[in-house]
Amino acid sequence: MKINVLTLFPEMFSAVTGSILGKAAEKGLLEFNFINIRDFSNDKHKKADDYPFGGGPGMVMLADPIFGALNSIDAKGKKCIYMSPRGRVLNQDMIQSLSEEGELTILCGHYEGVDQRVLDYWEMEEISIGDYVLTGGELAAMVLIDSVARMIPGVLAGEESAMEESIYSGLLEYPQYTKPRSYEGMDVPEVLVSGNHKLIRLWKLEQSLELTKKNRPDLFDAFVKNHGDFTKDEQKVLEKVLK
Repeated sequence: MKINVLTLFPEMFSAVTGSILGKAAEKGLLEFNFINIRDFSNDKHKKADDYPFGGGPGMVMLADPIFGALNSIDAKGKKCIYMSPRGRVLNQDMIQSLSEEGELTILCGHYEGVDQRVLDYWEMEEISIGDYVLTGGELAAMVLIDSVARMIPGVLAGEESAMEESIYSGLLEYPQYTKPRSYEGMDVPEVLVSGNHKLIRLWKLEQSLELTKKNRPDLFDAFVKNHGDFTKDEQKVLEKVLK
């Protein structure tokens, strides 16, 4: 997948190109293209914003530099996203769908946003990562990139790990432990060192159900409603949690 990012602060994305995603790029699974919008400004001071028509606080990003940046990568007709607090809130279904695209172009807004004509002409999909406002779209874009990229086969070390983790199974992830078995008076649950794989699997299911019921009752209700292929043992665990 090729990921183009239009931003006023390309240096912020050094965090994205490190670690797992950086290794995926080295393998050719991902290709990053960070574009500085200011490079396409016709102003001698590389100005990329101005006061809004009709008044109001703050500044609005100019259409012309953004058009120039988008034209430079021939973005017309391709999947273009604008990170915006007024967009649809990102969820796993959207992430899965985006991961199937061959190329994504992400626009990071700043100040009071961008000239609406950018969004209209380039048919940008507005996406939010939550009901709050950030100082710019860069952090939101990083969340989107990371969540989408890890769904691409080969990006994660274990092919099945993305689907096994947390929300991908429909439940929040169960607690994890490692050495030592006892630390500061707290012991690893005995079942995890029992060697009984059936009991371990049921323990993990029970813990995930309990955590989801407590922290995300919406996910819990959806899981119970839509997950109809329980084994007898799994059904007993679910009934225990439902009490």
